[in-house]
Formats: sequence, C-alpha cells, structure tokens
Amino acid sequence: MAVADRIVLAGMKFFAHHGALVVERTEGQEFTVDVELEADLAEAARTDDLAHTVDYRLVYDVVKETMQGESRQLLETLAETIARRLLSLDRVEAVTVRVRKPQVRLPGPLQYSSVEIRRERS
Repeated sequence: MAVADRIVLAGMKFFAHHGALVVERTEGQEFTVDVELEADLAEAARTDDLAHTVDYRLVYDVVKETMQGESRQLLETLAETIARRLLSLDRVEAVTVRVRKPQVRLPGPLQYSSVEIRRERS
C-alpha cells in the first residue's frame, strides 16, 4: 500500500553555480527547489512529537548543501542528488523533487526551465 501522507517544502530559493554553460557556472544564478516527501505521518499526528516525523530543518539542509555544493551541469543531476539524499532520511518512503531555473539563456522569453523527478526507497 502506498503512503498517502506528504510533507511539502515549496519555493526554496538558492543562489548557485550550475548550468551547461561556463558563464552559468562562473556567474551563478537563482534556483528554486520544491520537495514533496511521502511518509507515514499518523504517529506524529497522534503524538504531536517531532521525533515521529521528518524534521523540515534536515530536509532544508540537504537541499541547501546540494544546491550550494559541487557545481553541476544538469538540473537532472541536482534533482537526483537531492532525491537520493532525502531518501536516506528516516521515515521517507518516496520523494518528488522539482528544480527550477528562472534565468535560462535562450534566444526568447521563458519563465523558467524545470526538472521534476520522483524516487522511491528501494
């Protein structure tokens, strides 16, 4: 049976140095990250105890460390790295990660480019 409970952290913003172009990696730009964690939250809801859920601070720290860490060319790599690290946290059964890049260097207007992946604990 799939877990229906979710914890969502939306709109986390980071200035980072990722991209396929050298100028993107040297000058940097803003990225936005959303994560949805799937976990059984029933015990946390019953007990009102942080020990029975996923601490948002740990989730934020994982995303921040990944985004501000080693420079990557692809949003896909960033999303996969975040997902893999979040799946190692206690209680997380599945995760959806969205990484958005608002300042895409294209010859025309574009609100943002984005990659979304979903991974489950194996």
